[in-house]
Amino acid sequence: MKYCLKVSLAIYILFSGTTALRAADFTLKITKRYLNIPVSQQEERGTMQFTLGGKKERSFKIRLASNKPEYWVFCDVTAFKGKTLAISYSGNTAGLSKIYQDDKIAGQDSLYAESKRPQFHFTTRRGWINDPNGLIFHEGEYHLFYQHNPYEREWENMHWGHAVSKDLVHWQELPIALYPDQLGTMFSGSTVIDYNNTAGFNKGNTPAMIAVYTADNPDKQIQCLAYSLDKGRTWTKYAQNPLIDSKAKWNSKDTRDPRVFWYKPGNHWVLVLNERDGHSIYTSKNLKDWNFESHVTGFWECPDLFELPVDGNKNNTKWVMLGASNTYMLGSFNGKTFTPESGKHYFNTGSIYAAQTYTNIPETDGRRIQIGWGRVPQTGMPFNNMMLLPTELTLHTTKEGVRMFSVPVKETEQLFKKIQQDNTLAAEEANQKLQSFSKSDRLRIKATLQLSHATSAGLNLFGQRLLDYDLNFNKVNNVFYSPEDRTSMEISADIYLDRTSIEIFIDGGAYSYSMERKPELNNQEGFHIWGNNIKIKNLEVYSADSIWQNSLAK
Repeated sequence: MKYCLKVSLAIYILFSGTTALRAADFTLKITKRYLNIPVSQQEERGTMQFTLGGKKERSFKIRLASNKPEYWVFCDVTAFKGKTLAISYSGNTAGLSKIYQDDKIAGQDSLYAESKRPQFHFTTRRGWINDPNGLIFHEGEYHLFYQHNPYEREWENMHWGHAVSKDLVHWQELPIALYPDQLGTMFSGSTVIDYNNTAGFNKGNTPAMIAVYTADNPDKQIQCLAYSLDKGRTWTKYAQNPLIDSKAKWNSKDTRDPRVFWYKPGNHWVLVLNERDGHSIYTSKNLKDWNFESHVTGFWECPDLFELPVDGNKNNTKWVMLGASNTYMLGSFNGKTFTPESGKHYFNTGSIYAAQTYTNIPETDGRRIQIGWGRVPQTGMPFNNMMLLPTELTLHTTKEGVRMFSVPVKETEQLFKKIQQDNTLAAEEANQKLQSFSKSDRLRIKATLQLSHATSAGLNLFGQRLLDYDLNFNKVNNVFYSPEDRTSMEISADIYLDRTSIEIFIDGGAYSYSMERKPELNNQEGFHIWGNNIKIKNLEVYSADSIWQNSLAK
């Protein structure tokens, strides 16, 4: 049931010289948890502002639907209960009367069951998501913060969205963590646990969770700090923000995406920051005062820097520096300077962007877990884009030297049940075995293709090439790839098919890629393995559970 607003609408005209600004206000007493707001992509964006007691509480851009809404978004106004909220809008005001209060979000009864909702990848309830932020494990929870526009399915109004998981698979979406403020919108960053109270925000035995993030405004990008004493549920922004303002130093606005971690040998914090043409390294004793140390050119956005053992040997390690494209350099790090030894290399291509790894993973676990933004649209849905599967990163010695490998974390195995297995099949036999699964909206397939004298082979689904291996030119889906065994005639693939996306891991994670699931129009072929005298070894088909089956729209 919708609880309609008792709206007192006042239209007024403000003149400044010859410019007329038309706005509309209404006020309402908040009695429910959510404001549901109608959106239409056909409308021009306007600015909506919330005011409490004469003080601006928030403002954001939104395409307020004046006629029939295409979808609804929501604002959690729990904190305003019992208070009178004034709302103004600079665009077409016809949709203001459609806003209503409720203890449910509009469409909650069908949440996670929408036709294009990914079933084993994280997506937000409503709105746009991009870069993962602040990935951290703390007291049994994996935190996933992310770039988020809660008011539209397109990029704008950057906030930090927030979700938590006990197993990296099933997620609970929490209220927004960081809202835009007078310093700017909330761009990417990272989080740490300040066990030693170096910043002075701890309370008793409760260590602060510290977020260091970029505030973006039209003039520049600056680095700021916020802290939480309740496991990331609520945040307090540091009164003396910003921490770093380096626009003048670099003569560039592009100074963003701070990646912070504790460097134990030096007993100090390290901050890796993308600045103009690469990654800069800063150090601090207290998370507030930062000293510039060095700079590595050749990267763009979303830095990450971490140490990994080679072949599992903790006495033989290398440091890995990545950028938003997920290309990386291997080298050494002394706490102030990263010295590259090899690179840039790639291990993952396609829809992935701005991937980050988890901090604070217990030493008894020891994994380096990465989540990337999947640039995969869900056309026509009230949400847009997704996170890719969490993967474990490892370093292995190969014929080309030490290289990164990536496979889905072991926790994902709980989702998949083997429903068919065959040892060795001719291509035609395999095609027949796979046809009954062609229309599945979620599936996992593992297979090894054994080529004969053919120079290429692959797997299609309704005309879309999931795997295209060109042995002659050493390419997988048109990206250079050479197997570890130089004379190998085989290639293995672990394929994850969700409603809108495809992720494929080649030869045990030596290379992986992702893409939008996009069958060709009018193609009825289903699964089709192609190539000359191809054999399929170890064909395995798995059903896939939905991660949302037991989810509550909280």
